[in-house]
Amino acid sequence: MSNQRIYAMSVASVYPHYLAKAGKKGRTKDEVDEIFRWLTGYTQAALAKHLAAGTSFEDFFAKAPRLNPHRELVRGVVCGVRVEAVEEPLMREIRRLDKMIDELAKGKAMEKILRTPAAQSRGPASRARRITPRERRASP
Repeated sequence: MSNQRIYAMSVASVYPHYLAKAGKKGRTKDEVDEIFRWLTGYTQAALAKHLAAGTSFEDFFAKAPRLNPHRELVRGVVCGVRVEAVEEPLMREIRRLDKMIDELAKGKAMEKILRTPAAQSRGPASRARRITPRERRASP
């Protein structure tokens, strides 16, 4: 499928698939909507309006009030494509949304999906370094 064809697709036509994917793993519509709102800055009412209007992906992301600055932290592979390697900006945003929905469907915690500072600070780099037995014996 060409990128132009994907860009012209309405978000509302794909939205039920996102809900079904998340629902199979016991996740909710509210969680799917939270991902949409986090990524784009839309309110719940504005999101509902765009879904009802059949807004295309192109217009949906172009009119987004505030794309989340932390969205750059969404990395990994979705549908065999590395998200951060996608060159076209609009396709990268669509892939980020897909990746986040995939993470939701896989049971990942919302704070990790939304890349909150609390979830980021608990990563391996922030953990205290283990003291080896040799270092323990050498300390006064």
